[in-house]
Amino acid sequence: DSLLQEKTMDKNPLIEGFSKTKTKKFKVKHPKTKVFRSNDPLLSVFMWGINHTVRELQHINVPVMLMPDDFRSFSKIKINNHAFNKENLPSNFKVKEYCPLVFRNLRDRFGIDDRDFAHSLIKAPRPISPLRGGATYYLSSDRMYVIKTLTTEEVEEMHHFLKQYHPYIVDRHAKTLLPQYLAMYRFTVDNVETYMVVIRNVFSTHLKVHKKYDLKGSTVDREATEKEREKTLPILKDNDFLADGLKICIGEEGKEALVETLSADSEFLANLNIMDYSLLLGIHDLDKAIEEALEEQEEEE
Repeated sequence: DSLLQEKTMDKNPLIEGFSKTKTKKFKVKHPKTKVFRSNDPLLSVFMWGINHTVRELQHINVPVMLMPDDFRSFSKIKINNHAFNKENLPSNFKVKEYCPLVFRNLRDRFGIDDRDFAHSLIKAPRPISPLRGGATYYLSSDRMYVIKTLTTEEVEEMHHFLKQYHPYIVDRHAKTLLPQYLAMYRFTVDNVETYMVVIRNVFSTHLKVHKKYDLKGSTVDREATEKEREKTLPILKDNDFLADGLKICIGEEGKEALVETLSADSEFLANLNIMDYSLLLGIHDLDKAIEEALEEQEEEE
């Protein structure tokens, strides 16, 4: 004992260093739980469904080519007496994803990573004013995607359309101005079925859109209504575009590429006997953007 005491009392720095025990405190990290919080149970289930279906697809190999059955396939899950996260999710609900491999392939061709896709949609989307018809529209929290409700008839039409749309996107190497359809689902909450399609938002750019035009290439009854004009950012039409005296200058090369794409898209839709389509144009006003930036700077100061 005395020998040990002498050793530990020795002022030799080497021995002193060995005699000290350093303790490091570790902060326990708990895994993050995805909450899927929304005041609307449907949106909570929507977020849960997106997260679940995208994760499930990660375990399925990407096929060399899609088969006809892939355009009729679906995956579905039924949740009963759900106890986890019950503050935000209903205890009973169902999720059905249509043509999962087809839509995964489309997302890939449009340059969308599935993890980014899910990340954008597991935060509560917000409702936006209806664009047309009786559908309900939502915008993802990062403004990347628009979610639109469908009727059962529209779901059937989408199944038929997909069989033509997918090969067209493949042939065009995704060079198109058509809507980019990225996923389609059916959600059952409180025994009510809701069909939804996810579409890329054409105005997801970081640049603010100051004016919008819906152009058909016709001047017959093509003015925005007074009610539309009262909106903060109204969607104007062909005669409004002409009255504003606007010209879009994108250079000769840009013009050729735009006309070629428009021609190909129009021919594709015409071959499917689809009509009543238009070109949605957004304009970013540089002068107005500078004014807004200066105003924001003054407010901060």
